[in-house]
Amino acid sequence: MNANDLKNRLKKFALRIIKLSESLPNNTTGITLGKQIIRSGTSPGANYRAACLGKSDKDFLNKLKMVEEELDETLYWLELIVESGLVKSNLLDDLIKENEELFKIIVSSINTMKKKINPNKNDSESK
Repeated sequence: MNANDLKNRLKKFALRIIKLSESLPNNTTGITLGKQIIRSGTSPGANYRAACLGKSDKDFLNKLKMVEEELDETLYWLELIVESGLVKSNLLDDLIKENEELFKIIVSSINTMKKKINPNKNDSESK
């Protein structure tokens, strides 16, 4: 997968998050969780685009870490939406799976970049 493919995939993910947020109930919980997941679920795409414009490998790595954090936070909100009963689990299974796959891709990219920046450090030292 190249950078443009990942940019497009993250944008599609963000659009799915927007649709999910719009479908949540118009009550305190739905509105609150909707706002949270909109913030965390749309920012990975924007942050990845910024990472691709990074001025150095370290800048790219730092922005990738932001993408990682936002995807992890989004998974948390997805879990809360399901566990609170706002949306049935089976309706979000594909979105959760996509979140997890994107997270794995970003973590792999982070690990690759760490090795590129510090080729002499082993994995346990670079964490």
